[in-house]
Amino acid sequence: MQSSENIRQQFFDFFISKGHHIVPSAPIVVKNDPTLLFNNAGMNQFKDYFLGNKKSPYPRIADTQKCLRVSGKHNDLEEVGVDTYHHTMFEMLGNWSFGDYFKKEAIAWSWELLTKVYQLDPDRLYVTVFEGDEKENLPKDEEAVAEWKKWIAEDRILWGSKKDNFWEMGDTGPCGPCTEIHVDCRDAAERLLTDGKTLVNNDHPEVIEIWNNVFIQYNRMKNGSLDPLPEKHVDTGMGFERLVRVIQQKKSNYDTDIFQSTIAETEKLTGKKYSGGMDKEAIAFRVMADHIRAISFTIADGQLPSNNGAGYVIRRILRRAVRYYFSYLDFKEPLLYKLLPVVARQFEHVFPELKVQEAFVARVIREEEDAFLRTLEKGLKKIDELVHAFKTKNSTVLPGFECFELFDTYGFPIDLTRLIAAENNMQVDEPGFEKNMLAQKNRSRAATAIDTGDWIILDDKADSVFVGYDTLSNQTRVLKYRGITIKNKPSFQIVLAETPFYAESGGQVGDTGTLDFAGETIQVLDVKKENNLVLHFVNQLPNHIDAPVTTQVHDRKRKETAHHHSATHLLHAALRKVLGTHIAQQGSLVTEDRLRFDFSHFEKISKEKLLEIEHLVNEKIRENIPVKIMNLPKEEALKLGAMALFGEKYGEIVRVVEMDPGFSIELCGGTHVRASGELGFFRILHESGIAAGVRRIEAVCGLAAEKQVQAQMAELDTVRSLLKNPAHLSKAVEQLQLENAEQEKQIEQYREKEIRQLSTTLQAQVEEIQGISFLGQIVDGQSMDQLKKLALRLKEGWEKYVLVLAGAIEGKAQVVVLIDALSVKEKLLAANELVKKHIAPLIRGGGGGQPTLATAGGQDTTKLPDVLQVVKGLLSEEKK
Repeated sequence: MQSSENIRQQFFDFFISKGHHIVPSAPIVVKNDPTLLFNNAGMNQFKDYFLGNKKSPYPRIADTQKCLRVSGKHNDLEEVGVDTYHHTMFEMLGNWSFGDYFKKEAIAWSWELLTKVYQLDPDRLYVTVFEGDEKENLPKDEEAVAEWKKWIAEDRILWGSKKDNFWEMGDTGPCGPCTEIHVDCRDAAERLLTDGKTLVNNDHPEVIEIWNNVFIQYNRMKNGSLDPLPEKHVDTGMGFERLVRVIQQKKSNYDTDIFQSTIAETEKLTGKKYSGGMDKEAIAFRVMADHIRAISFTIADGQLPSNNGAGYVIRRILRRAVRYYFSYLDFKEPLLYKLLPVVARQFEHVFPELKVQEAFVARVIREEEDAFLRTLEKGLKKIDELVHAFKTKNSTVLPGFECFELFDTYGFPIDLTRLIAAENNMQVDEPGFEKNMLAQKNRSRAATAIDTGDWIILDDKADSVFVGYDTLSNQTRVLKYRGITIKNKPSFQIVLAETPFYAESGGQVGDTGTLDFAGETIQVLDVKKENNLVLHFVNQLPNHIDAPVTTQVHDRKRKETAHHHSATHLLHAALRKVLGTHIAQQGSLVTEDRLRFDFSHFEKISKEKLLEIEHLVNEKIRENIPVKIMNLPKEEALKLGAMALFGEKYGEIVRVVEMDPGFSIELCGGTHVRASGELGFFRILHESGIAAGVRRIEAVCGLAAEKQVQAQMAELDTVRSLLKNPAHLSKAVEQLQLENAEQEKQIEQYREKEIRQLSTTLQAQVEEIQGISFLGQIVDGQSMDQLKKLALRLKEGWEKYVLVLAGAIEGKAQVVVLIDALSVKEKLLAANELVKKHIAPLIRGGGGGQPTLATAGGQDTTKLPDVLQVVKGLLSEEKK
């Protein structure tokens, strides 16, 4: 049997012999085409050539293109795994001519490759050609028919409709007729019963399209008319997975070597066998084999799973896979990332980017799996109950409130609720779900306990103006004010005509300060935005609210806050420089005494990397770089390389903050220093993970950094004092550690002695049950590790045995089961099966392990005596 790798190479070699240049696949993630999230066809990377925007460097090209079809018009996701031939990610083999050869050569080479090189049986092949369309004034493609007659019997040339045999890029643009090649994979008996030509394009799973040759010869105009193109092109696509299936003579794409190595690895990991059938377990195997490819290649091409856009599509595919192995393969821990090495090795020579980034991709996938598995079990149980309940009521719609509860209480994503509902021939009440989401937002607002009164308007000017970039004090007046209640305490909001107070925005906290009403001073406690209004929160109103107002922002707080905001920009740039351009801001908090920066990243950052990042920021501070602030048209700002944050709303004119044009340029409305040297010193305090693929750094600069260093030095001085001021502090600590280790060693020796004594005592309790040594005892006061050690010591010298040691450890029921390999082989009992089926349910817990050694933990310690009797009873039954 030819390998898939060889079949792919034969394709390349054949077209090289026909003068084609082999080009690499474009990334599966589309970066510069707003009409696409992913490459979903082989022609996507050549669109500019067809449109005439660029000239191809080669008149003849061949390639294999990574494609993904899970959204929009090409959405195969729900069929993947359910049948044996749909895929999310697939390869599209193609040969291309840009104004060079046309129908004659394309058709002849198609036939030659399939029948001479791949040696497919000509009697199993059929071709379709465009039958014409009177409404479009398009003639039959007689030219293609004439070329096909040179190679195939006329009764195997079938006319196809405009839907099947006329390809268009879009509503306008290049288009033309196409000819498809179909292959009949049925066995001889079936072929005798039914003529294959009647099954072409009729969704028969074994009479399938294998190759499509598109002849781009028209240009669709805006008025719908078609003009002949000055240059004619050939655009072909052959599904690699289908081709391999046909050549390897398999009934399913998943039976080919493209997928079998992944399926075999899944079998090894799960302990289950792939049947190849249509049951849920077999479907789960196919889902694993397909989805791991889509997930891994998109991540390798730069798209991390997320909650929006292309990232959300990847997250949905991953979660669909997790749901299948969790529910139908009974696998309750991350599985997908363990399949990655198989895929990376398999495609190393054709798509090397995955092998190069294997460790990175594996970490991303595992983190996503871990995060979703934590929410999945409760959500699945709840949705199963809902489906059953509403089916009993003969309803096909899951109410919006119930779907919202799954999301809100159980953390269950609405996209997976839709998927499972569809699998049960049900729908989600989308308007109801959205209504409940809105109500939740309203409740959240209410939870802030802010009740507002009516505005008292002194001046009907619509908006207040922020002037705080240039000054911290000004003369102004009150436009309006209102009373509010915050947690049952009276307060007030004041709106000024012009204000130097920065309102909380973009992660930067609001300013504080004072308002002076003709000698009466009011404290400003916070400043926030409401639409275009800047709201100043105060605890009291002046006696004369209509008096002229002198504002004063707290200078030190603003200054230190600005320090931390500028430091955030430098940190962002340093992270991208040190860790990579995949770093993207996910949130921030900027205050006078610290900064917090959340960003997309796959793993904990090493101490060495953190020091490198910290050093780079401090290096930029020492350079005392002038901070340049520019107000530019948004497009011009983006051309400069300014980073725009997702989710921020920008006007046509944007504020650009530049700190070294080759290092940090961002769109930002916050307040900043005049030069980087004002930050003084930068220090990272903590780095942690806060969500799947999202890390957090907390840091300080300026005065806050000075205080932090002083506090650390004071703590070190305290430690020195406690250790009697040693000359070498680290050596003194090491000595303490050595002494502690020696004490731990002595304690362990006492524990070992206790285990030996206990073992001697328990030996007398062993029972013989028809040739098997059985010991079931409750041993309190021991840790789980000690229970294991005790069990292993007890079985020494025994040939066939079943040991069950149980105990109450810190209020929890703990059980260790140890069985000899021979008994397991004879299928008398297996430790892991005992734990899962009999012990864990009894003590209201869980567990697992190997056939010879397994453990369980649970809530109900009162059932431990029952555990011993259950195992003893099962052993007696097995021996009978």
